[in-house]
Amino acid sequence: MFRVDAHFDLLCFVYEKRAKGETRVIEKYFYEDWLKNNFNIIVSSIFIDSIFIPEMALRNALDQISCLYEEIAETPEKIMLCKNYIDIEKAEKEKKIGILMSLEGSEPIGNDLFLLRTFYELGVRFIGLAWNRRTYCTDGIPVCKDVRKQYGLTDLGIDVLAKAKELGMIVDVSHLTDQGFEDVMTFYDMPVIASHSNCRSLTGHLRNLTDEQMKKIAQRGGVVGINSFSLFLNTEPLKASISDMAEHMNHMRNIMGTDHIGLGFDFCSHIRSSLYESEEKDKFDAMNGYNEFFILDKELSKKGFSQDEREKVYSKNFLRLYNQILQ
Repeated sequence: MFRVDAHFDLLCFVYEKRAKGETRVIEKYFYEDWLKNNFNIIVSSIFIDSIFIPEMALRNALDQISCLYEEIAETPEKIMLCKNYIDIEKAEKEKKIGILMSLEGSEPIGNDLFLLRTFYELGVRFIGLAWNRRTYCTDGIPVCKDVRKQYGLTDLGIDVLAKAKELGMIVDVSHLTDQGFEDVMTFYDMPVIASHSNCRSLTGHLRNLTDEQMKKIAQRGGVVGINSFSLFLNTEPLKASISDMAEHMNHMRNIMGTDHIGLGFDFCSHIRSSLYESEEKDKFDAMNGYNEFFILDKELSKKGFSQDEREKVYSKNFLRLYNQILQ
């Protein structure tokens, strides 16, 4: 079964490994797991660590993109860059892993709107206006800090939405504040995704979506990807489980219908040593990588997700949107 992971922090990891002299990083660390579990399409974030903010954000983003091109040159028979839906179909036909690129936060473009086209020409097809920080475009939601005041989109943020629509990029609302989300829905008339977001009514973190927000995404024809991050799945994160993921997805089905749910695991254990001041550092992700996907499949089956519904969730819903926008 063809499967899509709509959000994976791949390239920052690849960059770090290649900067230390390693090559064929994707093949060594990820390829077999993707292949074994039928994850044919991976959307890789371009995530900029705080140590590079602000002066080095652009350079680090370009380095990450360069690293992907180097990886493809080393293993062209196994992975390829997808810039449009034709490329996605080609990856499937040639039995390669298709990788798409997404800006997780607008820090690399700073306050220079011209740079968005530069990233588009390099192959970036998704734009999230913020990660956990404030950018020139908008605010993001800090994961582990008290949020006293949240702001929405700036004028530049609104201009980025217009440019993204012109170029044919997909806008990702994960990480936006509530006001930022409302601004996107006001100033942008295309379908949006929340590539890695869960349900606030089940786990009351501000990074999760309200029922009303999910309804608005569904009404636009968008898709929400389930996140494996423990803090967003359970009010007691160290107890978070794959069963919790299925419960959030079941709630999404009740609110939006099956046509608007996808997978955006946001696996982070490979790039971050710990989240909690605890010995249980492996609980950063509720699902321990792609090799535990079969457990999620069983949990969804228990929740009454039919084979057809699960196929929609695993690939068809995101692919429908990619086919609509990525021309």
